[in-house]
Amino acid sequence: MNIRLPSAARRQWLAGLGRLGLAGLAAPWAHAAAPGSARVALVIGNAAYEAAPLLNPVRDARAMATLLGQLGFEVLALHDASQQQLREGLVRFGERLRARRATAMLYYAGHGVQIDWRNYLLPVDARLRSAADVQAQGLDVQDVIATCRAAGTHTNVLVLDACRDNPFGASGGARGLAPMDAPPGTFFAYATAPGNVADDGNEADGNGLYTRYLLQELRRPQLRIEDVFKRVRLQVRLATQGRQIPWESTSLEEDIVFASGEVLAPPTVAERLRGFDEQRAAWARVSATARVEDLVAFVERDPGGPFAELAQFAIDRLAPPLVQAQAPQALAAAGAAAPLAPGADRYRVGDAWAMQWTDHLRGTSERRPYEVTRLDGLRVLVNGGRMLMDQMGSIVENEFGRRDPGILMVPAELSTGRRWRSAYSSAPLDGSVISRVVVDHRVEGLDDIETPAGRFRAWRIAMTGQSVRPTSASDLRATLWVDAVSLWPLRAVRRFTARGRDWLEHSSTEEMVAMRRLPR
Repeated sequence: MNIRLPSAARRQWLAGLGRLGLAGLAAPWAHAAAPGSARVALVIGNAAYEAAPLLNPVRDARAMATLLGQLGFEVLALHDASQQQLREGLVRFGERLRARRATAMLYYAGHGVQIDWRNYLLPVDARLRSAADVQAQGLDVQDVIATCRAAGTHTNVLVLDACRDNPFGASGGARGLAPMDAPPGTFFAYATAPGNVADDGNEADGNGLYTRYLLQELRRPQLRIEDVFKRVRLQVRLATQGRQIPWESTSLEEDIVFASGEVLAPPTVAERLRGFDEQRAAWARVSATARVEDLVAFVERDPGGPFAELAQFAIDRLAPPLVQAQAPQALAAAGAAAPLAPGADRYRVGDAWAMQWTDHLRGTSERRPYEVTRLDGLRVLVNGGRMLMDQMGSIVENEFGRRDPGILMVPAELSTGRRWRSAYSSAPLDGSVISRVVVDHRVEGLDDIETPAGRFRAWRIAMTGQSVRPTSASDLRATLWVDAVSLWPLRAVRRFTARGRDWLEHSSTEEMVAMRRLPR
């Protein structure tokens, strides 16, 4: 492309905008029968930028388009596309999608920047002198989303290996790409965390780093979309020693197999309990390891399993990532501090808080104070050991019983739409019948909430689950609000249903005392 920049901007461009690689290109339209609904992919690889050429995007794009064609996608491929070709390609993409309830996929490799929290994919003929030029000449990712919405797509997958520095510095935007919340039915994937930059790879590799692993994982049968990208994230993290960690945002509500497009039925409670029993034995063998590779292999075997978040937290502690996503846009706009780094301690000796517990069925209310009195590795002893947690805040033991592995509350790196599954067994202290519990978690968004302790920016997490005993079962519905900085629970509203009887229990923060300084 012919980019003409003032000398200072040109130096910033050359120094920072490195490569943006991603997926593939093939014949302009490759037709294949896809199981279920139609699947259409727009695959773009831009490398021939005059001022800052890239090595691998076109090769990445060709390889990706070939693979997608083999998996049943109709592929529209663009190489070294001009501004006009990008816009014409988007129009054709929309035409192919229209009224088919299709799965749409955008796969982009090339340069991209963020301006005012919007992401732009750059044509090779861009002439950029200001932020306004980016907005005028780049392809706004929001336009891709709007095209999919107008076409009535069922599922959208957008993969952007376009994470590079903005050539305009603070006046035009920030480095890397901006985090975007996924609209309904959409899965976003970035080659690295928002606000950070990605590795282009070298000529000998044949593909960019992210693309190399993505090509390997996309073809795996029976892997859910989320699990494909979790495996890619782990592999890129290992390969870069934590300097690059891919990032995803999702609003998908179904379990969709990427390779086939099949929508999986949710696993039954019985199936989940069997998986829990199998993985609990495997987790017991690996949980004390000091080898990151062992933990990565454990997660890769079942990225959506009930112990995956615990294993990921252990990975973060053994090998802290060298990059971290920017605070989400809503946090930054509110001037909030960045959240805790993945794997960081959330509790210190002397931390104290109190919760007001209200049982609306019984009409009772009780204030319960808590204080961290001792740390023993990852074990957090509260109130002299009367309650035991871990550094994720999972409740392992309290007056109601012992849990194995613990009531998982909050993993790290929350984002709107993120989903995870957990499970545990619960043994009452009186030795009565042990129950096993499975829970689904979903981050619904960010709220401003008022509590007696003050005003907080908090993630709202929906939880649904079931507790099973040999002769009975009960259902759980809960909403949990979690401080976006400390990841401490602030408020919970829970409803249980058992034997036809409902009772509602509500807890809310009354006060927090001696709140510790956040590690930096």
